[in-house]
Amino acid sequence: MSDTAKYYERPLKYSEAEWKARVKLAAAYRIFDHLGWSEAIYNHISLRVPGPDNHYLINPFGLHYSEVRASNLVKVDVDGNIIGESDWPINPAGFTFHGAIHKNVPDGHCVMHLHTTATLSVCCLEEGLSYTNFYAAQLYGRVGYHEFEGITTDPTEGDRIVADSEGKSVLLLRNHGPVVIGHTLEQALSLMWLVNRACEIQVCSMSMGKLRAIPESVLQRCSRDSLNFDPKYGAGEDVFAAMTRIIDRIDSNYRY
Repeated sequence: MSDTAKYYERPLKYSEAEWKARVKLAAAYRIFDHLGWSEAIYNHISLRVPGPDNHYLINPFGLHYSEVRASNLVKVDVDGNIIGESDWPINPAGFTFHGAIHKNVPDGHCVMHLHTTATLSVCCLEEGLSYTNFYAAQLYGRVGYHEFEGITTDPTEGDRIVADSEGKSVLLLRNHGPVVIGHTLEQALSLMWLVNRACEIQVCSMSMGKLRAIPESVLQRCSRDSLNFDPKYGAGEDVFAAMTRIIDRIDSNYRY
C-alpha cells in the first residue's frame, strides 16, 4: 500500500458517508491553519454527519488545528454528548451554539466560527460591517447580529443565537467574532473567506479616511450575483478543492 493510499482507507467502524465527512472536515481545519485562522486550540468548525441521527463532528479540545485528523474528530449529538469513543473532550463552547444550529436549522450542515483580528475588530464596531467594498457588497442583506453575552457556555444562548440569525448565512457575534452557516462545508468556507476579506478591507480603508458608499441598488445586485451563494457555480466547491490540493501538498496526514 502506498503512503497516499493509506490516507484514503476507511476504518470499518465508520460508514463511507461519515468517513468522507471526517476527511473533508479535517481538511477544513488544516485549511484554516494554513490561512492563519487558527486560534491556539480554540474556536470550531462543525459538520453534520450524513444519516438519520442528528449528530455532528467537531474538533477535539486540546489539539491545534494542524493536529486534527479524520480519525480524531469527535462525534457528538446536539446536546453535546460524545457518541462512540474519543480520546479527547470537546470544548463546551463548541456545542452551545453549534448544537443549537444543527438542531434547529435544517440546512445548517456546516457551522464555522473564528476570531481573526479583522473579523473580531469589525464585530467590535458599533456599526458592524460596512457595505463599502467589493467583498462586503456580496454580503448585503445576508448578515445578522447577536449581542455579546460573555463566553458562550450558557446552553440557552444557543437558541438566542439561532433566533438572531433570522435565517441568514452570516451572523456577527458582537464583540466576539463571526459565525457562518453553510448548506455544505464548501459553501461555508467560501463564505467565511468572503467575510474575512470584507473585514480586512474595511479595517484597512477605515484607517485611511472616509469610506465611500455604494448605492443600494448596486449592493442588491452584488448580493444577488455572488457566486458564493449560487449552486450553479458550485457554491464554493472549486475553492475548497483548490485549497485541499494545497494542503495535500503540504501534509496529507489529516486523511487518516
